[in-house]
Amino acid sequence: MLAEDLNMGLWVALAVAILIILIIVSCIKIVPQAEAYIVERLGGYKDTWSVGLHFKMPIIDKIARKVRLKEQVCDFPPQPVITKDNVTMRIDTVIFFQITDPKLYAYGIENPIMAIENLTATTLRNIIGDLILDETLTSRELINTKMRAELDRATDPWGIKVNRVELKNIMPPPSITASMEKQMKADRESREAILIAEGQKKSSILVAQGKKEAAILDAEAEKQAQILRAEAKKEAMIKEAEGQAEAILAVQKANADGIRFIKEAGADESVLKLKSLEAFAKAADGQATKIIIPSEIQAMSGLVTSISEIGKTK
Repeated sequence: MLAEDLNMGLWVALAVAILIILIIVSCIKIVPQAEAYIVERLGGYKDTWSVGLHFKMPIIDKIARKVRLKEQVCDFPPQPVITKDNVTMRIDTVIFFQITDPKLYAYGIENPIMAIENLTATTLRNIIGDLILDETLTSRELINTKMRAELDRATDPWGIKVNRVELKNIMPPPSITASMEKQMKADRESREAILIAEGQKKSSILVAQGKKEAAILDAEAEKQAQILRAEAKKEAMIKEAEGQAEAILAVQKANADGIRFIKEAGADESVLKLKSLEAFAKAADGQATKIIIPSEIQAMSGLVTSISEIGKTK
């Protein structure tokens, strides 16, 4: 009997030990990265655990909420809005937000995501209500900026920071869409006509420039040709003048050589005068209309005439 009681006591002790171990293990918590745990003690807020190893008191402490600190995205369904010029359209938005204060997020509002959705719809209606249709379609960045500022200010008491707001789709009524498509088609055709006209204009300018450059090149070529012809004519005249000068020099040299030869042969003054007379006789055969003959040659001419007369008489 004693042995049975001892065995029973051992089993109870073992069970208690196992229970204590399980309780201790359950009280050890590890918070992962980008998360935070809200801990309550006896139903009241106790602490916010960040990443790492933590230990809670058994039974009296509990983890009330696990909060994700990563940036989150909410894609809200299209909301009907009315522009300033009474055009009803549907716009769906995408919100990028992040929890910055887990305690405010856990205790600030009952359903934060639903609250953000309703707040987004209200803010969007207020902003679009101050814009006409054309401004709504062309001011997407302005609308995004205004919505982000409004939502960030409204969600700050909830421990939420709105990082970015994007208008995903803007869907006007079918009639407006058809009119916009017609206008876009007209704009495309107008731009196409403008591009064609500009292309033709540039082509005409290029052709005119090409003709102008060709005319300039032709004029330059003609000018160079004229210069070359003038230079060639000039060279020919220079060569001709040089030839005539060389011929005159050759004749003068020959005459000088002849006179020198006569002097070296011992010819007297009468012979020289006769040679001079012969030279003037040759000159008289030319184109000159008036010849001046020195007195010495005139006397010699008289002597030659007398000799000729005597020869004839004989």
